[in-house]
Amino acid sequence: MPLNCNPGHFERLNRRGFLSVGVLAGAGLTLPALLRNEARADLKNYKNFEGTAKSVIHIYLPGGMAHQESFDPKPNAPIEYRGEMKQVATKISGELFGDTLAKTAEIADKLTVIRSMTHGEAAHERGTHNMFTGYRPSPALLFPCIGSVISHEYGPRNNLPPYVCIPNMPNEFAGSGYLSSAFSPFSLGSDPAAGGFKVRDLDLPNGVDDSRFATRRSALAAVNGHFQKKEKSDDLKAMDTFYDRAYSLISSQAAREAFDIEKESAAVRDEYGRNTAGARMLLARRLVQAGVRLVNLTYGGWDMHTAIVAGFRNQMPSFDQAFSTLIRDLDRTGLLKDTLVMVSSEFGRTPKINAQAGRDHYPKVFSVVLAGGGIKGGYIHGSSNSTASEPEELAMGPEDLFTTVYHCMGIVADKELMAPGDRPIEIVDGGKVIKDLLA
Repeated sequence: MPLNCNPGHFERLNRRGFLSVGVLAGAGLTLPALLRNEARADLKNYKNFEGTAKSVIHIYLPGGMAHQESFDPKPNAPIEYRGEMKQVATKISGELFGDTLAKTAEIADKLTVIRSMTHGEAAHERGTHNMFTGYRPSPALLFPCIGSVISHEYGPRNNLPPYVCIPNMPNEFAGSGYLSSAFSPFSLGSDPAAGGFKVRDLDLPNGVDDSRFATRRSALAAVNGHFQKKEKSDDLKAMDTFYDRAYSLISSQAAREAFDIEKESAAVRDEYGRNTAGARMLLARRLVQAGVRLVNLTYGGWDMHTAIVAGFRNQMPSFDQAFSTLIRDLDRTGLLKDTLVMVSSEFGRTPKINAQAGRDHYPKVFSVVLAGGGIKGGYIHGSSNSTASEPEELAMGPEDLFTTVYHCMGIVADKELMAPGDRPIEIVDGGKVIKDLLA
């Protein structure tokens, strides 16, 4: 693996570090030998490797989706645990999904379902932080989400933003955290399911042609240059980056068209569904096809403390149609092998149905679904126990999930990024690549 040496690695050798080196040298280990050994063992400071995925589509179901009614039903449990919903057989022999996932059951041979996800955060905000960053929340530091890390590591491709949120940044943990705001997501500003959908600020203003656009860009560059000589600021650098990317986006016809779902045939739009889930997932496919590295989209509200059956029957059919079509569409266009799709939520729901016919917050065990981008198909990873109340086999935390997804993207998850104050922070702390998930 070629090494891209990080000077900060050596700058962090302070006086105490050199005294330690002196002790080692006295024992026969010289400074060059020490640094060579560190370079071999400490690859986290060096260049990423080639992964199996070029893009990620992260489908986030906010509120905490019940695993029992979706990807981990318990048909043999007592009624107070299994609930009232029925189940459907899947393409994975002997495995069932909830009955509102009938179309997804038909493409289960292309999915990995992790039934043993677990963490300890029962509050929405803290669980969401876990499932966007791979870290437990800290009062001292806001961690960057996976989209911002990928943006930081790889940058834009084909004049498109590397990280896009559909329709908007869904929460504060979907941002750049301690990284520069230059790695924040590009948000659409409106919902692609809405009539007359247009991406905010993507077109030239009325009365501004290409010539005037170029003149304004030159003038802005001169103003920015003046202020940058006067002041050093992350905000200035970030704005400069945003302007550069905006100019590239506006000036590229192909990039602008990537956001236009009207370019799709009526048959494809009908296949996805002419609704919120369908429009968002279709646009996500268009964006990764055009070159966006990570698309985050949200759908629905899954905080079902009451009437969980009605809630699922209202929201899940549209997801089921759109998600199953997305996987088929990526597969038939050859994009699935290069695109990792992840369906997640901040936690699951309580094992027992409550007095309001719903389920409450439950982070002890829940499910995540992966597909494509080097992930195995037709596989169930881990299990919960008979009442879906705790992991029974192969318990898996967010740090392992994110380390595995980063691995597929070609990113070394224990590589150190620099937080404010030149503080080195690993992209993910303590996770491991779960090789059983890999194709």
